Amino acid sequence: MFKALLLVLFAATAISGIAKAQKPEIILNDKTGWHRIGKTTVNFQKDRDEIIILGANKFASIKFKVEDAPINLIHLEVYYASGDRQDIKVNMSIKAPGESRVIDLNGGERNLKKIVFVYKTLPNRKDVKAHIEVWGLKTNANKH
Repeated sequence: MFKALLLVLFAATAISGIAKAQKPEIILNDKTGWHRIGKTTVNFQKDRDEIIILGANKFASIKFKVEDAPINLIHLEVYYASGDRQDIKVNMSIKAPGESRVIDLNGGERNLKKIVFVYKTLPNRKDVKAHIEVWGLKTNANKH
């Protein structure tokens, strides 16, 4: 029943055009540990992407995994289901393959609505675009 409801939500969102930049990521797994929240490919100019999160969207921390080319991760905006927003200045170069530091979210494990990030692929010998995955940590601290 829960999966069917999520699929209906996803279809309604896609049809209404709410998800302009990216399709929503539907997280079905609620087990403790790291889960991939979304992925994207980076252009060589400064780029801004957003990942909309539906379903089991409670995370305590996030990190970025980078493949194929290095990036400069400049800034993050984390939007919570409660309406709060957390701005995080990162200004970090991440080699490929590599990953960012773990970024703790304000207030522990919280429901995420979306993550907006600003970044660019750094010059590289192969002129290859970077591929980025966003990962979230579920602690299930509030579960009994």
